[in-house]
This record gives sequence, C-alpha cells and structure tokens, in this order.
Amino acid sequence: MNAEHAVKDLFTQFQTSENGLTNGAARTNLIQYGSNVLKPKKKTDLLTLFFIQFKSPIILILISASALSLILKNSTDAIIILVIVFVSSLLGFWQERGATNAIKKLLSVVQVKTNVLRDGKQESIFVEQVVPGDVVILTAGDMIPGDGIILESRDLFVNEATLTGETYPVEKHAEQNILQTVAKERKNLLFMSSHVVSGTAKALIIKTSINTEIGKISERLRFRPPETEFEHGARKFGYFLMEITLILVIAIFAINSYFGRPIMDAFLFSTALAVGLTPQLLPAVISINLSKGAKKMASKKVIVKRLASIENLGSMNILCCDKTGTLTKGEIQIKSALDAEGKENQKIRIFAYVNAFFETGFTNPIDEAIRTQCKFDVMDFLKLDEIPYDFIRKRLSILVSHRDENLLITKGAFNNTLTVCDRAELTSDSIVPISTIKETIERQFEELSNSGFRIIGLSYKKITKSQISKEDETGMIFLGFLVFFDPIKPDIKDVINDLKHLGISTKVISGDNRFVVKYVSEQIGLSEHKMLMGGELRNISDEALLNQVNAVNVFAEIEPSQKERIILALRKSSNVVGFLGDGVNDAIALHAADVGISVEGAVDVAKESADIVLLEKDLAILADGVVLGRTTFVNTLKYVFMATSANFGNMFSMAGASLFLSFLPLLPKQILLENLMTDFPELTISTDKVDQKLIQQPRRWDIKFIRKFMVTFGFLSVVFDFLAFGVFILLHATEQEFRTGWFTESIISASIIVLIIRTQKPFFKSKPSSYLLLVTLFIVGATVIFPFTPLAEIFGFAVISTSFYISIAIIITLYVISAEIIKRKFYSMIGT
Repeated sequence: MNAEHAVKDLFTQFQTSENGLTNGAARTNLIQYGSNVLKPKKKTDLLTLFFIQFKSPIILILISASALSLILKNSTDAIIILVIVFVSSLLGFWQERGATNAIKKLLSVVQVKTNVLRDGKQESIFVEQVVPGDVVILTAGDMIPGDGIILESRDLFVNEATLTGETYPVEKHAEQNILQTVAKERKNLLFMSSHVVSGTAKALIIKTSINTEIGKISERLRFRPPETEFEHGARKFGYFLMEITLILVIAIFAINSYFGRPIMDAFLFSTALAVGLTPQLLPAVISINLSKGAKKMASKKVIVKRLASIENLGSMNILCCDKTGTLTKGEIQIKSALDAEGKENQKIRIFAYVNAFFETGFTNPIDEAIRTQCKFDVMDFLKLDEIPYDFIRKRLSILVSHRDENLLITKGAFNNTLTVCDRAELTSDSIVPISTIKETIERQFEELSNSGFRIIGLSYKKITKSQISKEDETGMIFLGFLVFFDPIKPDIKDVINDLKHLGISTKVISGDNRFVVKYVSEQIGLSEHKMLMGGELRNISDEALLNQVNAVNVFAEIEPSQKERIILALRKSSNVVGFLGDGVNDAIALHAADVGISVEGAVDVAKESADIVLLEKDLAILADGVVLGRTTFVNTLKYVFMATSANFGNMFSMAGASLFLSFLPLLPKQILLENLMTDFPELTISTDKVDQKLIQQPRRWDIKFIRKFMVTFGFLSVVFDFLAFGVFILLHATEQEFRTGWFTESIISASIIVLIIRTQKPFFKSKPSSYLLLVTLFIVGATVIFPFTPLAEIFGFAVISTSFYISIAIIITLYVISAEIIKRKFYSMIGT
C-alpha cells in the first residue's frame, strides 16, 4: 500500500489531518481511548485507602476471631476489640491520606509535556493527554508519547533501547511503501517510550497507552520498578520480625492450650500479642516519613518523583555530574572569535550567527549565546537545508543561499570540525592547505582550553547543491574559533566541600576536552586526582576500570555510552551512586545510577528517567536534599528501634508471664488498647529533630545492627517488666489490679523510652520535636487517669492504690537511668 494513501485513511479514522485534531475531536478521542498511561494510576480514593489498612493477615485473623467470639459468647470483648482495630486502622488511613495528597501535588510540578497541533496551532500538553490522531512535533530530547507514523522528518535518529535493547540510535524517515517490512523494522514508525536523539519530525500518533508496542510488553510482563535499597531493607526487617512473631505466637498458643485455658481465649491472646509484636504501622510510618520528607525537600526546590529514592539519596556516597551549569554558572559568554592565526575576525561571528539563527534542533546554551550576543541582519541569507547536531558527529550544518552562492556553514566540537577540513582561511582571506597551519591551530586550541575557555570550531565551503547530507561535511575550510567563557560558580568549591563533609565524593564526567575540564577541576579543588579520558576508557577492560574508578574524580572527553559504564563500575565497587544529568545523552546514565537526578529545565527524556528533579541546577540545593533524605531515613529507623525495644520487650514479657501466672497478664482487648495508645507517639516521629552526627555520613539498612539493638534494649525492657510483675505480686494484687498496674507501667515506659532511644546523646541534651513531646506527655497523662474513667470497667481495669503508682514511678525511673547507661555503652561498643 502507498504510504500517502495509508496516512489519508488514518486521518479519516481518527478525525484528524496534517494540522492535527480539533480540540473537540481530541476530547472525543480521549473518552474513547482513555488516558495515555502504560498502567492505570493506583486507586487512591478514600474507600480503597481505608480498606488497605486491613490487608495485614494478622489483623484479618484477629477480626475473624473476634467475630467468632461474638457469635459464641463474649460479645462485649469482641466488640471492643473490633472497635480498637477500626480506630487503629482509621489512624493509619488518615495519615496515609494526607501523604498521598501531598505527593500528588508534588509530582504535578515535574510532569512531562509534548508539543502537538490542535486546531492548527502548536501547543504543549501533558503526555497523558495525547490521543490517537494527535500530530506531534518532535525535536532532540523529546520523549515519543505514543506509537506513530512519520509525516515529515529531517535527519531523525531515535533511541529505541527500552523496546529493542539496542543502545545505538536508529535512523527514521518517511517511507513510500509501508508493507515492505514488519512493524518494528519499518523506518517510518515511532514507538512510545523511545526518544529523539537528533533531528526533527512531525508524526501522527496512532496508538497510545497499553495498545502501544511497549504497552503490550508491560502488560505481559507486568513491569515493576527495581527495588531500591530502602525498600529491600524495609522488607527484610518486616520478614525478620514476622519470623520471630510467628514462632513466639505459636509457642504461646500451644503452651496456654496445654495448661487448659479456653481455646478461644488463648487464640485471641496469642493473636493480640501478634498485633503488638508486628510492625503493622511500618508501612504507614514509612509512607508518612517519606511524604513529609518529600514536602520538606520540595520547599528546598527538590522534587521527589519516587518516594523510596529519598533513602537512596541519603545513602549516596558518590555524586557524578557534568561541568556546564553544575560547576559553572551556565551563563555562556562569547569572549572572542579568532581565526586560524589567532586574530579577531568579524566574519566568524557572522557565520556563527547565521548557523545558530537558522538551526531548528534542540535548545542549547551555545546557540542561545550566539543568537543573543552576535546579532546581525540576515535578510540576505535564505535557509535551504540543515543537518542537525548529534552526539556522534558533534557538528551542526546549515546550508544557506547568499548573493547567488550556496554556503554550507558547519560548527561544532573543535576536533570534530577540524577533522572535516582540508583548508584554512587566514586573516588576509587567503586559503591555505590545513597541513601548513594545523599545528598553530591546535596550539591555540590547547592554550585557550588550558585557560578554561570552551572552544567551538567553525568551517564553511561553497557548494552548488540545494540539499545536503552528512557526506557533504568534508573538504571544508576552517574559518576559526568561537571562544566561550562560562564562569565557575563562586560558591561551588564550598558546596563540594560541604558534600565531602557529608561523606559524598564529587566526580566530574564531561564530554568537553581534557584541557578545559582540567582547568575547571583545578579551580574547584579536584586537581590532585587522576583524570581519565574517553579514549583511554575505550582501551581498558571492565575489570581494569573497576580497579581504577574509585581513584579517578575527573573524566573528560567522555562519550554518552561511557557514562553508563563509569556509573556501573562505581556501583560494583560497593558505592551508592547519584548521577545529575539534564541532556538527551544522559538518559541511560540516569537509569544506571542508584539515584537519577535531573533538573526542571532538562529535556523530557532526562526528567522522565530521573528519580529526583531539582527546580534549579545547583549542587547546594542537592546538598540540602541529601540532609533531608538522611533525616527522613533516621526518623524511619527510630520507629524501627521503638518497635524492637520497649514494644517488643513488653509483648515478650507478657508472653512469658502468661506461662507462670494463673491468669492472663492482659486480656486481648487490653493488649490492643495498649498497642493503639503507644502508636500515637510513634506517628509523630516524622516531625522529630535529628542529631547532627546522624546525618554527617551516608546511612543504610543494617539488619545485624537492628538485631543487636533489639536484643539489648528488648532484654532490658523484659528485666524491668518482670521486676514490675514481682512488685505487683508482693503488693498482693488482684487480677484486675495486676492488669491495671501492668497496663499503666508498660504504656508509660514504652512512651518515655521513645525519648531515650531517639538519640545517641543523653536524652536531656537532644530536644525532641514539640509534637513528639506533647503527644508522649498526653499519652502518659491519659494512661494514669484511665483507670478512673467509665471506660475502665468496660476494659476490665480497676482503680489501683497510691503504692502501685509509687512503685511504677520508681521502676520507670530506674528503667530510664538504666536505658541511658546501656545506650552509652551500646553505641561506644559498636563504634557509632
């Protein structure tokens, strides 16, 4: 079938044309085909979010057992248990609802857009809103928003690695016969999730969302983002506690049944203990901590796209970045335009301006600088053709007609421009063979680069053709240099030192020439480190790179594909690597890094690939983000420490006491009430302050450390719990008094111990957040007065005498003092 006829049929099918859809037709197609997303957004409506709180198997078992108890006999206790479970779940729901809404607002800031024709006019819309029938305008760096057919193109190269695995760009163009090959091999088809490397195109979108090629694959394989180190650590911790809980609960149930206690009571007691032992709030605490951390980071101009990457940002010990705009201001100034003999030459500025004025590729700071700083009247020039810049040639060519002559003007990286020249123009306008002056040209280039200037080569030739191809970039006349100066940021040396104090090494990975990269690295304090060039990198094995990569802080003349290789070598050397990139050639490296970081002004493919987006390209902002990331992680660990110390100790003590007491130390409903009350302080952890020492170095999940912490402080809790049991027995407590005393002691001790273990310092030298302190004091007060309220009788409590309260106060005081002493010895022994 002829391509022209096929396109007309598609125009008819989707009610569109070369000028794109009308807004009315776009709305109709959106209803018919749905939003352009590979997988539907997770449902976060209130009802769904509420029912998620009940997905824990232990909670479901407890609800089922309570329902059974309700049917059999003890309706009051069963109802109380169900109410407590409901209130606890409501608490988690309320917190997660706030977290979900906050993240939605943050992500909307960095949504990727694409250019489409609507009602014949070009406009920018969110990729999600693209529908079959849309005509999209694509340039280098753009994500392709759906499967489509090319209507027009110019030197179009597309990276289809996500679909085919092929890392090299594929050339695409319109075809006359669309039936000559299978779909994936056709040169006139574009596919969703691939991106434009160079060139321009106008394409008709014919498939979106799960109907695309990548959509079919994702549906079959159900792709899931790779698990971050944070998620892996949290999952391992959850399994660790679940294993202990399972063993303990089965043993308690079996022993209580053996002693002849009612099966239902033993089962409810064991299940209630499981609720107390299980870190059921861990998902909610993590979600709250990460979302609040993300909100704080947003206030510092750091937008988190994937919440779990916050921990990886905090764990990061190596940051790889480019030079331009990161270490330098990104405010490129033209210093001079020098010919082959080093003389200022106005012709170079004019030709450079013509080249930049007519180019239609992706926006870049070099062309922006030329257009704003070298304004000339170009009315006498008529553009005929263009070969856009790409990262293989590293050149941009424009063919113009001027005074009855056709001029091919090429500018680009110095070496890549000089390579295609066989002649050079001197100050006198005479043309000489390049060999006679090449040494002078290269010496000038080296001297200027060593002074920190960025050099662009400019060449031209006269031709008779009215269209050009890459093969025409040969036999050129070298006209001269454009000398640019990009000032180094005045505070960048201090920022790099700040990162160093945070345990983060900065590594520069630049495509610029070795001389200018060396100059910049010297200015920012990286001169003492070895430099590795792209040419050298090509000649060494992966194993050799693995041995060298940690000692190298500056990489120059690096090709896009080599960035990924460097990052993977760093990761294999047990580093957590962040990569800051904003260009079309950075997407692969952003994927390869533990933390992909981009900026708001980046090309679409870079923003889409990133985990974190900076609203300004400033390492000082990133340093703030690292501190907030570590703060978030440390506060998450505080919950872990609480769950594995007092809470775990209390439940373990209760299990032990049930073996030698003639009655249950606490009834199931009382255990659940205790668990609910101790939840409140733990939910304020995200607001807590963090000791400076804990954010000075990268931190990671350490299950061995958590296990040691649990054994040490859990055992300490058990000692004082059994001391309380002994005192209550000496006071001749009745069953109700014993349970009331134990309930009071366990909640107050578990709440106060939070203030002890939240810091490595003495608790009186590290102030908690106001929220944490107030909620803790409120829970302590509520626990003390609870036996005097009407609810006490319903829960099976009794008013206890003053001697009980004095005993409890003494035990808790001794517990706090002992915890402080043990804490100091514990941290001194493990050396943190």
